[in-house]
Amino acid sequence: MLSTVDKYVIQKVKEKRLAKGISQSQLAFELDVSNGFIGMIESGKYAQKYNVNHLNEIAKILECSPQEFLPKNPL
Repeated sequence: MLSTVDKYVIQKVKEKRLAKGISQSQLAFELDVSNGFIGMIESGKYAQKYNVNHLNEIAKILECSPQEFLPKNPL
């Protein structure tokens, strides 16, 4: 089961990804993970989630700070 903060982070990554025009497949390729990995995470139906290393690499790909994926205040 995903926590509230997990869901928040996943949504923020998705929003940034879409704003940059990057597909799930492109992001998976850049992260060197399977094509289905991003889809599983974004669907919210699985226990899959991003770890800190993923977030750091995603920030590089999306050209932003990893902090942009985290809430300013505790949830």
